[in-house]
Amino acid sequence: MDSINKLINIFRNFPTVGPRTASRFVYYLLKLPKQDVDELIFAIHELKNKVKLCVSCFNPFEPFDTAQGRPAGELCPICSDNSRNKNLLCVVEKESDLLSLENTKKFIGLYFILGGAVATMRKEDVSQLRLEELKNRVKENSFSEIIIALNPTPEGKATSVLIESAIKETAKPPAPKITHLAKGIPVGGELEYADEETLESALEGRK
Repeated sequence: MDSINKLINIFRNFPTVGPRTASRFVYYLLKLPKQDVDELIFAIHELKNKVKLCVSCFNPFEPFDTAQGRPAGELCPICSDNSRNKNLLCVVEKESDLLSLENTKKFIGLYFILGGAVATMRKEDVSQLRLEELKNRVKENSFSEIIIALNPTPEGKATSVLIESAIKETAKPPAPKITHLAKGIPVGGELEYADEETLESALEGRK
């Protein structure tokens, strides 16, 4: 396989990228100066070597540099922020959903990234989710409220059922209140693409 087709196939593995878009990426790279391509390669290398997953919420982050007087550790900046409400947990499907909710500047609790959603209850599909890690998180903390902030899609609804079951199975009394985002998000829509005002409304109207 030649270099062009090999790279096109790599880009086709990216989310929402089809063969035409993948081809555009490759031919765009061909036109770039070598210095710009080297910079891209270096940035990808840094991404894989410096970014880690938070042990608590699984949010990717780059540990701070202690030499500059900033904390380093296993927790991301959100989980290590003492000003956050530790009694409030928001379960999201993916990293971009967390970012979208953070951008509203209205949610002051903690997060948990589930790592996906499933359309069926098949064991092999369910095993892709971080349900056991969620159970441990709930077991080790006394949350007063857990918000299930999944997309209002068939997959999101099916996954919400699994999450509720996992929470009820694990939570110590008094059981946390389980809420869902209000219907500000259109059915079939995705949190990632919702504007901040819509997300803010969905957060405030949760039930």
